[in-house]
Amino acid sequence: MLFSRTRLVLGLQPRFVLAPRANSIRSALVAHRLISNSSCSHAQHQHDHRQTLEHLSSKIDERHSHNAHILPAEVDAQGNELNPYRHGPSALDKAVHLFFFTEIIRGMWIVLENFFRPPYTIMYPFEKGPLSPRFRGEHALRRYPTGEERCIACKLCEAICPAQAITIESEARLDGSRKTTKYDIDMTKCIYCGFCQEACPVDAIVETQNQEFSVENREELLYNKEKLLANGDRAEAEIAANLHSDHVYR
Repeated sequence: MLFSRTRLVLGLQPRFVLAPRANSIRSALVAHRLISNSSCSHAQHQHDHRQTLEHLSSKIDERHSHNAHILPAEVDAQGNELNPYRHGPSALDKAVHLFFFTEIIRGMWIVLENFFRPPYTIMYPFEKGPLSPRFRGEHALRRYPTGEERCIACKLCEAICPAQAITIESEARLDGSRKTTKYDIDMTKCIYCGFCQEACPVDAIVETQNQEFSVENREELLYNKEKLLANGDRAEAEIAANLHSDHVYR
């Protein structure tokens, strides 16, 4: 019985001896961690504080730049600041306009004036307004006064068309020049930009002032060479007059 107690006492003694050493090591580790964390947090706090100051300074500079166009306040001879609205309507004027509906009366007076004037609208299609010589409407192919086709099949209009609505096929004449055997325009793709007319070196393809060419089906908007030449023959006098009036600016 005595031997077992001794073992019990001896078995507990190392625990009591080693416990203070373990606590001291643990305390040292905790202190080291606290010191390192405090230094890191202090450095991070300084960094955040510096960023905050830079942000505030940039905001102040931005506010000064926004307010640079504002005129300084007006002052009198004694240095007192003057009211910037002193030349505007008074409170009495505002009350008069508010209670007597002067704005509504002015609007009704304008309506009454236009009631006795001739109307600005026209009865389309029985009446038509003027059109500019540069108006871009239905396309046409022109001829020379001799009846020869102007188109030389250079295909500049086909190349410059942004909508790719023009298709041209050509062949050589007996004298070595070229002529078109196929000149098709898909009017459903055309955006009426006028690039084809500007690119043509001989004024062969033009846009007339005709804007009334509505159809009942899509196939009628696929213009071939014969259709375009017919449009040009019908409106040649009008086309020539428009080109002559606009030649100063071309």
